Amino acid sequence: MWRRSASFILDDERRRTSNSPPMADNTTRAPFQNPDAISAYYQTRAAHHGVITSDWLAQAQAAVGGVSGEEHPDSSVAELGKEKTFNVIEEFNGWRKQPDLAEAVAAIRALAAVIRASEASTMMELEIELKKASDTLKSWDKTSISLTAGCDLFIRYVTRTSALEYEDFNSAKSRLLERAEKFGEISCKARKIIAMLSQDFIFDGCTILVHGLSRVVLEILKTAAQNNKLFRVLCTEGRPDGTGVLLSNELSKLDIPVKLLLDSAVAYSMDEVDMVFVGADGVVESGGIINMMGTYQIALVAHSMNKPVYVAAESYKFARLYPLDQKDMAPALRPIEFGVKIPVKVEVERSARDYTPPQYLTLLFTDLGVLSPSVVSDELIQLYL
Repeated sequence: MWRRSASFILDDERRRTSNSPPMADNTTRAPFQNPDAISAYYQTRAAHHGVITSDWLAQAQAAVGGVSGEEHPDSSVAELGKEKTFNVIEEFNGWRKQPDLAEAVAAIRALAAVIRASEASTMMELEIELKKASDTLKSWDKTSISLTAGCDLFIRYVTRTSALEYEDFNSAKSRLLERAEKFGEISCKARKIIAMLSQDFIFDGCTILVHGLSRVVLEILKTAAQNNKLFRVLCTEGRPDGTGVLLSNELSKLDIPVKLLLDSAVAYSMDEVDMVFVGADGVVESGGIINMMGTYQIALVAHSMNKPVYVAAESYKFARLYPLDQKDMAPALRPIEFGVKIPVKVEVERSARDYTPPQYLTLLFTDLGVLSPSVVSDELIQLYL
């Protein structure tokens, strides 16, 4: 079972009635004031992709009695001096406003700023500040796997050097900041590295099926077009937020032949497909992925018809999680509009993503190299050692 499920809104909490106060369990998870609140994960995607308006999102949030994703506890403010305060959430929000910057990279940049602004006088104090800032970021959005994994990897990478034990504090802090900046640069370059590694797998005349609006997959297709490769793309519509429609618009601007499919037409069109490319919200220890809802069924259809399924994901999305099936994964919730009134007695599935087991995936393109799903656990060990 998933012991570390803080990245999601717990499914059993969601099923409780709104009249019953949520129960706190300090051993496994933090208490949730409103289990039906729209996840911050979905709000971030909506803001970046322009999927829904802020007014519509506010109305949907009010309908479930939630709180705004921009409200943060006072504990997010870390005092670094008598006259100066530093808010890691404000720093993080400043970085994540950049549409091309991944949420995890924004967190990495914010944590680097914590080191830069710190007035700690010992390495122990500085590491405690970093840990508190990391915990604040992770608790800000419990539905984001990449945010949690990015924070954990940053702390592990920055503090993983024995040289810090033998240097004076100022030198050690400078070395820490240098490693933090380097980690941020590596993370920013990840998308370009993945795009280059994937080019040998895209051949002239091929047809590629994509699902959702993945910035890494878009970079792969853009690079292939720049390399004068001739191919066409089939985009699923990506209900309910229409991310596939947005991706098809971006591809048409690049003069890439693109065809928009209904989500339910994947099996119907699979015989035209040469390969499937998807992104990932998280890569788990088994080598499977957690991604936009519908990825699992696409992988099942592709596997049954012997079509390769390629995953493009940055290494900061590698998470120390091990779901066994869909029931191990509590969903990140999102608003869904059907265009008609739904009776109160009808339950609506609002999960934003699903889990695809490793046996249905062919290869993972990462900034660490091209990996088979079975190698992911080894890479995770190296990352977190």
